[in-house]
Amino acid sequence: MTLTNKELVIATSTIWVVVAAILVMFMQAGFAFLEAGLTRMKNVGHVAAKNVLVLGIASIVYYLVGYGLAFGDGGNAIVGGSGFFPSVDELLAIGTSPFSWFGSIPAGAGYLFQVVFAAVALAIVWGAMAERTKLWVYFAFGVVFTLIYSVVSHWIWHPDGWLFARGMQDFAGSTVVHYQGALAALAGALLLGPRIGKFSADGKPNAIPGHNMAFVTLGVIILWFGWFGFNPGSTLGVVTGDKLGYFAYVALTTNVAAAAGALGAVAVSWIVIKKPDLSMMLNGVIAALVAITAASGFVAPWAAIVIGAVAGSIAVLGVLGVERLLVDDPIGAVSVHGLAGVWGTLATGIFAVPALADNLATGSGGLWYTGSFHQLGVQALGLLAVGIFTFSASFGALWTMKKTFGIRVDPEVETAGLDVSEHGMWGYPEFYIPVPGGYGTESHGHLGLAHARSAPAHPHPQAEPALEGS
Repeated sequence: MTLTNKELVIATSTIWVVVAAILVMFMQAGFAFLEAGLTRMKNVGHVAAKNVLVLGIASIVYYLVGYGLAFGDGGNAIVGGSGFFPSVDELLAIGTSPFSWFGSIPAGAGYLFQVVFAAVALAIVWGAMAERTKLWVYFAFGVVFTLIYSVVSHWIWHPDGWLFARGMQDFAGSTVVHYQGALAALAGALLLGPRIGKFSADGKPNAIPGHNMAFVTLGVIILWFGWFGFNPGSTLGVVTGDKLGYFAYVALTTNVAAAAGALGAVAVSWIVIKKPDLSMMLNGVIAALVAITAASGFVAPWAAIVIGAVAGSIAVLGVLGVERLLVDDPIGAVSVHGLAGVWGTLATGIFAVPALADNLATGSGGLWYTGSFHQLGVQALGLLAVGIFTFSASFGALWTMKKTFGIRVDPEVETAGLDVSEHGMWGYPEFYIPVPGGYGTESHGHLGLAHARSAPAHPHPQAEPALEGS
């Protein structure tokens, strides 16, 4: 079989997009390590289970309904109008109804790439709700949020969408993925209230330490790695505009921004809390990656460095600021994904290079180059519209769930940990129940016996003392 040049480009683009989708899917492992490390040992199994559930729920709901809402033909400026429960022929087609927007890859490849983005947005939601949310809420709100996410995807990423028509620039989802996830996370954190012991009676925050910073570090490195699918994969092919291999340029801006985020966060941490805090540095990396997600295809490398460094600073100040507002966000989702997502979206309107905007056929050059506030205004309009819609819809859905069935576990369950109460198992069983050959046995010699003497007699731990920043 001899392929034409066009067919060869389609085949190559399909391979690239599927590989990029796999990289984004691998980010769920990064979230699992990040969130497990930043929470307590008694909830590690629950956190791990959540990350598997996220991918499962998003995959099914997006296939049945979400993909059509986001990218189906025949809709309007608000939602797509076809492609629900797509058939074999529809998923194998290229550039035809109901997913004609995908003209360089099969619609099935488009689904695979888009659904892992939906899963990332959903993973962000649970970060701020960690350690106190009932398991059933993951199922129920997972369905609701996937639909909310799909509607906003249509607004910004489909040619029929009303924000797309106005030229909003969000290359890979600072607004669509991260800002939306943070908005829903904030709604959940407000409705749940803080974890037991997080705030004193006078409102002073008490630190509740995560149990494993090595896990957190590994999680961030996995996310950094996965982001090379997240942003470069959003080219949806090997040819972008009139540029061949444009995804490599996007990878470069992504990388330098993340590096600048780490350095910016360390510098601000050193100034504000007098120490180069590791958790702040890691948050700075994620915040920078979030911020550059909107801008990665639109800006010059120097601007990517500026965007990343500012995002790293926002991560430090944002985490401390959110805590002062008495919002308990164990993972820092509101700051790292929300505030940094806002900054990245606005920064695109400031630093977008006119020639790159032309190549992507989206919007216009930013304020820095044109002296015009037009693109910045479009970006701000998008943030406002998405903020109102996503926060209102998320808060309304979770409020209804709270009033009907309750979304927070009972105090005794929260104190004992969600691993055993929600899943009937322990993430670290040796620390809570007798395990042959485990800690507290002769197999561990004097270390095990020392642990046995200091361990509580009952299998369920009491609430840990608050010793470290959240």
